[in-house]
Amino acid sequence: MVTPDFAPLRTTRLTIRPLALEDAPAIHRLVNDWEVAKELARVPFPYPQDAARQWIESSWVQFARSEACHLAVIAEIDDAPIMVGAIGLTFAPDGRSADLGYWIGRRFWGRGYAPEAAAALSRWAFAERGLVSLKASALLDNPRSQAVLTRLGLKRVGEGIQPSLARGRPMPVALFEGSRADLAPPPALPLLLVAAVALIDADGRVLLAQRPPGKPLAGLWEFPGGKVQAGETPEAALIRELKEELDIDVHASCLGPFTFASHAYEKFHLLMPLYLCRRWEGQVTPVEGQQLAWVAPMQLGSYPMPPADKPLVAMLQDFL
Repeated sequence: MVTPDFAPLRTTRLTIRPLALEDAPAIHRLVNDWEVAKELARVPFPYPQDAARQWIESSWVQFARSEACHLAVIAEIDDAPIMVGAIGLTFAPDGRSADLGYWIGRRFWGRGYAPEAAAALSRWAFAERGLVSLKASALLDNPRSQAVLTRLGLKRVGEGIQPSLARGRPMPVALFEGSRADLAPPPALPLLLVAAVALIDADGRVLLAQRPPGKPLAGLWEFPGGKVQAGETPEAALIRELKEELDIDVHASCLGPFTFASHAYEKFHLLMPLYLCRRWEGQVTPVEGQQLAWVAPMQLGSYPMPPADKPLVAMLQDFL
């Protein structure tokens, strides 16, 4: 059997991709939990050790027959891809509607992964599979799942009964349905404008600063700079930030626009113009106690950086 040919879907925090045999241990660990299994129709409890592998392989067959697509939900946590759950669609024979199902491991509840993944897969299905309607169900005693479907934009259309292997009896469910027009629009992230600079010394090395403990993304290395305040230009913000953080004086004429980064974080979208600067006055000093490093261009990739900074490294290496 061959892994399905499916281009992964990417959201602000998640990657949604085909299941792989390597996911079996994580699936067993996450689903073999009463609090998860009891909310699902076709998952027994306890969950057998080999059930995950069998499910993965059967999902590939269903995908090849265009009967269903079952996908892994992967989150980037502490710079590592972690499987947090699964999501899938089961298509009607005519292909005009599909049933949505998903689960998230208990340790990852409360982070909004379910609605984020459901929104991404639903939009893909309407756009790429030509769905007319999307259906879903949630147990009456599972208000969290009902809230996810409501947040997605689906409307409650009635009640029904579905089997529950884990509970060993049929269970009452709330039924939901919606069209493409019903889907809630993706939330707009506020735009954050930050200016950054690659200071280049006489040896062609670039200055990196490490984010101090207590700040978001602490321990990662970045190009000096900071938030552009109201009424400031990016150049004025850099001049101010470089004086406050490094005790150096820079003239606007010495800041050369180079490129920019555009990256969606969880709570905002970052737009960051990057400047080059080879001339300044004063001695570079870590005023705020931050760690500094002068790094040769080809070594920049060895320093862990925030996601927005990483794409800038290759551009700098090509230029320098």
